[in-house]
Amino acid sequence: MPFPKTGDATGEAPALSLTLHPRIADIPAADWDACAGGDNPFVSHAFLSAVEDSGSAGARTGWLPQHAVLRDACGRIVACAPCYAKSHSYGEYVFDHGWANAFERAGGRYYPKLQVASPFSPVPGPRLLRRPGSGIPAIALAEGLAQACRQLDLSSVHVTFCTEAEWTELGEAGWLQRLGTQFHWHNEGYASFDDFLGALASRKRKALRRERRDAQSAGLTFRALRGHEITPRHWAAFHRFYRDTVDRKWGSAYLTGKFWPLLSERLGDAVVLMLAERDGEPVAGALNLLGRDALYGRNWGSVVEAPFLHFELCYYQAIDFAIAHGIPRVEAGAQGEHKIQRGYLPRPTYSAHWIAHGGLRRAVAAALEQERPAMLAEMEALSALSPFREG
Repeated sequence: MPFPKTGDATGEAPALSLTLHPRIADIPAADWDACAGGDNPFVSHAFLSAVEDSGSAGARTGWLPQHAVLRDACGRIVACAPCYAKSHSYGEYVFDHGWANAFERAGGRYYPKLQVASPFSPVPGPRLLRRPGSGIPAIALAEGLAQACRQLDLSSVHVTFCTEAEWTELGEAGWLQRLGTQFHWHNEGYASFDDFLGALASRKRKALRRERRDAQSAGLTFRALRGHEITPRHWAAFHRFYRDTVDRKWGSAYLTGKFWPLLSERLGDAVVLMLAERDGEPVAGALNLLGRDALYGRNWGSVVEAPFLHFELCYYQAIDFAIAHGIPRVEAGAQGEHKIQRGYLPRPTYSAHWIAHGGLRRAVAAALEQERPAMLAEMEALSALSPFREG
């Protein structure tokens, strides 16, 4: 679908055209990744294709790919976005169930909607992906998505876990802005885990040492495996751990057993699997992906009970890895105020929303006007719980 772009210095308005694609495989990986860059693996062609080709994103899970591609007048891909038509709001981690319920009680139809996201991944990063040097602003792609939304009779477009810069630009264009919170660990140039502990207040330092000691004295050994080191046996075990966690939390097992080895094959050493073993057999694991500036924690699971095992595998092993490899940051996923006492401090996350129906848009805007300052106040209060020594 064509739409105009703001004129350039010559006064001309080169045409841009937006197309939607039901498979990431329809878009050349080189063009997609030229727009996505190499900083964040969750928007890479490799990750998104692994999600689709494994049967994890599709009709079964209600994540129907509708990837957006923006081309210039010469047909060159200048921007793209990972998009999904959705008939529910599960697997997103930015909750809009209340909006949907209110709209449908009033006689509206909230679903289907268009989700601009990395599936099942509450990982902040770019969402409106633009080729460097193209001069395409984020709002050009966003306007195309809103136009597509109207033509397809969808209720809304949701750009979740986007960058602050995208959030700001979309807000200036009238999109509704929402804030969230996650907890991230920052590497202050620590030489070792003990060096990190030395930055904590005495009581907190002792608590973390005790947790690590208890976890590591439960007859378990821990190790980190990178892409080529992870065998089909490891992935089969990890899928059992994942299913066990999903079953216990009454969630949905979006990710299939085919996903993990495909991910490892396509992302290589960017895949980091923390394993706990007992007598040489894997009994628990935590999956991480490595970006340019961060280690991103994603899924975890266990088939044994051991004290502080979750903290050891998901938080402390990740810190060990980040220190050893000079990684600036660990992002350990959504939610979890308990992370603060383990050195993971609150950071804002961003999402932007375009809603077609005027009444619903005004109601959501009013709610977000109240929610944003409350979220900022909550982050400030949580920051006061920091375990780090003052001064």
